[in-house]
Amino acid sequence: MAENNVGHFIPLDRHEYPSKPAPGTVDSSFWKSFKKKEVSRQIAGVTCINFCPEPPHDFAVTSSTRVHIYDGKSCKLKKTITKFKDVAYSGVFRSDGQIIAAGGETGVIQVFNANSQMVLRQLKGHGRPVRVVRYSPQDKLHLLSGGDDSMVKWWDITTQEELLNLEGHKDYVRCGAASPSNVNLWATGSYDHTVRLWDLRNSKTVLQFKHGKPLEDVLFFPSGGLLATAGGNIVKVWDILGGGRPIQTIESHQKTVMSMCISKVPKSGQALGDAPSRLVTASLDGYMKVFDLDHFKVTHSARYPAPILSMGISSLCTTMAIGTSSGLLFIRQRKGQIEDKIHSDSSSLQVNQVNDSLSEKDSTVLTPSQYRYFLRGRSEKPSEGDYVVKGMEKVYFREYDKDLRHFHHSKALVSALKAADCKGTIAVIEELVARKRLIQTLSILNLDELELLINFLSRFVLVPKYSRFLISLTDRVLDARAVDLGKSENIKKQIADLKGLVVQELRVQQSMQELQGIIEPLIRASAR
Repeated sequence: MAENNVGHFIPLDRHEYPSKPAPGTVDSSFWKSFKKKEVSRQIAGVTCINFCPEPPHDFAVTSSTRVHIYDGKSCKLKKTITKFKDVAYSGVFRSDGQIIAAGGETGVIQVFNANSQMVLRQLKGHGRPVRVVRYSPQDKLHLLSGGDDSMVKWWDITTQEELLNLEGHKDYVRCGAASPSNVNLWATGSYDHTVRLWDLRNSKTVLQFKHGKPLEDVLFFPSGGLLATAGGNIVKVWDILGGGRPIQTIESHQKTVMSMCISKVPKSGQALGDAPSRLVTASLDGYMKVFDLDHFKVTHSARYPAPILSMGISSLCTTMAIGTSSGLLFIRQRKGQIEDKIHSDSSSLQVNQVNDSLSEKDSTVLTPSQYRYFLRGRSEKPSEGDYVVKGMEKVYFREYDKDLRHFHHSKALVSALKAADCKGTIAVIEELVARKRLIQTLSILNLDELELLINFLSRFVLVPKYSRFLISLTDRVLDARAVDLGKSENIKKQIADLKGLVVQELRVQQSMQELQGIIEPLIRASAR
């Protein structure tokens, strides 16, 4: 009951119905915080996306005969490298962000100045298209390349010389990665279904894995002890320190997995270095999926309107780019933890400076002859252990609260209906039910007021969070005022509209049940 006596009335507590599902996991909240920043249409499919390790973390997008460089903060196009005679592949930044290298259909690797787009070096040695170009994170003078001639080569950029020719693959080499823990250890994947680990010190294969499908991407985990390989719709994780033992097989995608990366997922207020890592995969089925590294379960997924060819995430986990086969480039961005920290640090510094200036001003001795002497203590904060006496808060009454306070039940209901306040109207009806005055109130409403009530029911009776309560109320209204429903043309029309809504909802529910009957056997069969 909302009242104790006439003199002491408590305003109605508006019941908050759940408007949406319960908050998701930390992972889903993190990935949903990436908002669409830009959608760019490229000439052809986006085959490679590579983020610069250095701020502001610009990223290179390779498509057709061009390598586009986008600004890491604004996500706008900054520069375009067009000095390719044919299709370009695998445009990547050097670790310092000053140099970009890219392969191409002609078999020539070109090295560009990232600022002037000038060609600095041309590395010639492959007989067929070069699909893979990779810089080592710790080495600025050498790069690794792999091509459709099944060769893997190690280059000295300064002299344009081929230092090593790593032979072993029997088909196209389409992916490569450097070990984060060993500068001499590289992994390459080929369409011959194998992954080879090369030791550059002796130019030999130290480990070989049989993935079972043509390889599209390989990825070292941050520790360097695990390696993920993607080929077909399968992602496999291998224990390198354990001699190449497979420890996990992931078959979550329906089509070929084209790209993988590792991303941090920080909680609110958590430092990026302390955040857990996640494996992110992108596939030709149009899905990007996120897996935890403990049990390799899907923690989040997102669907894109075209098959995904490439993907990249900045090192600060603030910008994500997805490239599709249709040429669409999706760029999403969230507010970075580092930027937040810098902003908060600068804000706290300003606050400290203001507090210091105030403390200097307050340090002067006040005397009774000064006005500020009589204002002492107004801004004083209570210390631990003090008993705080709070002032009386003013209670604000809505119009229907005032009517309920004086037991004007019908006026209260009409006031809530006229205010077009859904939550307030439901709160008034619940109060009338508690006072056992609902039927009496419904029976004394005139035709205009009844019309307001039926209009309210027509608007909200099918809203899921209100439907259970309002369906029973609608039955009560129709039973209590059945004689008066035909006295007004407006009410007749409202009842006809309400009936149409109910019939339409029943059809939707029937269709959903039929669909559920089709899907459930498929789910059971896939579980087996």
